[in-house]
Amino acid sequence: MAKTEVILTHNIVGLGGESDQVRVAAGYARNYLLPQGFAIPVSGANKRRLEALKQRRAEREAHEFNTMSELAKGISKLICVIKVKTGEDGKLFGSVTPGMIADELKHQFDIALDKRKIHLEHALRTLGEHEVALHLHPEVKGTLKVRVESLTPVAAPSPESAPAEVRTEKRGRRPEKVEAAGEKSRAGRAEKPEKAAKAEKKSPAE
Repeated sequence: MAKTEVILTHNIVGLGGESDQVRVAAGYARNYLLPQGFAIPVSGANKRRLEALKQRRAEREAHEFNTMSELAKGISKLICVIKVKTGEDGKLFGSVTPGMIADELKHQFDIALDKRKIHLEHALRTLGEHEVALHLHPEVKGTLKVRVESLTPVAAPSPESAPAEVRTEKRGRRPEKVEAAGEKSRAGRAEKPEKAAKAEKKSPAE
C-alpha cells in the first residue's frame, strides 16, 4: 500500500497533533485528511507554516489542561447514582460499565465525558459506593464517586406471621389450665380425709 507524508493541521486521536509530520496511507490522506482540512501536503511552503501550527497546538493543549483541571475539581464533589436490577440476594445482573457511568453523568449533571476516560480497576458488581478513577488529560487525573442502587423492591414481611404469633400465645396458656385443674383435684383429695376424720369423731358420741 502506497504511503505519503502530510503535516497535520488538527489534533487527530491516535495519529498526532498540529504541526506533526506523519506518514499515512495515500488513500487515507487523499480521501479524508486533505479534503477535510485536517492535514496539508509536505512542501517547502507548508513547512513555513509549522510555527503557526505549533502555536495553535500549544494554545489548544493549554485550554484542554485548564478545562480538565476545573472538571476534575468539580466532579470530585459529585455522587453519580447508578440504578440496576438485582436478585433477591442483592447481586447485580451483570455489572456497571464506563459507558453506563458516562451516560448517567450526562443525564444527571449534563457533563459530557468520553467513556474511555473512565477507568475501572475491576467491574462494579456490588451495591454501595465506589470510587472510580478518571484519566481526563495526560497530566490531569480525577476521581468520581459512584453509588450503585438496586431497582428491585424489598420483599414485604408475610402477613401470616401475625396470626401465627396469636396462636402460639394461646397454646402457651393451656398448661396454666392444666395446672389449675391439677390443683383443684389435689385440693379435692385433701378434703376427703378431713371429712372422713370428722365422721369417725362423731360416731362414738352417737
